[in-house]
Amino acid sequence: MSSRERETLPVVRAADLDELDPARRWLIEPLWIHGGVGTIGGLPKSCKSWMGLDVAVSVASGTPCLDTFPVCDAGGVLLYMAEDAAPLVKARLLGLCRHRGLDLNALPIDVITAPTVRLDLLTDQHRLAETVRRQAPRLLVLDPFVRLHQVNENQAGEVAAILGYLRALQRAYNLAVLVVHHARKNGSSTGGLSLRGSGDFFAWVDTALSL
Repeated sequence: MSSRERETLPVVRAADLDELDPARRWLIEPLWIHGGVGTIGGLPKSCKSWMGLDVAVSVASGTPCLDTFPVCDAGGVLLYMAEDAAPLVKARLLGLCRHRGLDLNALPIDVITAPTVRLDLLTDQHRLAETVRRQAPRLLVLDPFVRLHQVNENQAGEVAAILGYLRALQRAYNLAVLVVHHARKNGSSTGGLSLRGSGDFFAWVDTALSL
């Protein structure tokens, strides 16, 4: 490849682009699209983390999410639970598995145990990307967004940079990304518009679940 070719961006003729596979439209039908990015939002103590873990167990086991919504593309899950101690995370996963008659030891769920992950830092962005590359999960769960950075959530540019990184991660490794995020305490909006901070969240999500 010449130096001039390396300076250009990759281009494909429109007719030669990959086509959508109807059989792989959903990760969880109809909650989460295959390879989609999105949020679980809600006020504090609204069971957002429990919901995220239920999604994780569902995808890892291929069992229906919330005992209702079918998983269409089961696979490995990578978790980072920034506010919960590892024993608590395990206890919750064990409880969800007992409810479904599953063995946690048999499920491809991996947990990042680093004390902090800062997605506003290039070093941690590279570390997370390398971890995703090695683990090759179907789903990445990050909980909660507020513990993943030290930027001003009301500054669109600062938030957009982090969300742009997560979108690039999703595209590079063909995985779904689920971010748990707090809703505004005095907000009257619903869905993605209720999320705390920049309106960039609503523009970013493919799926916005609200509790």
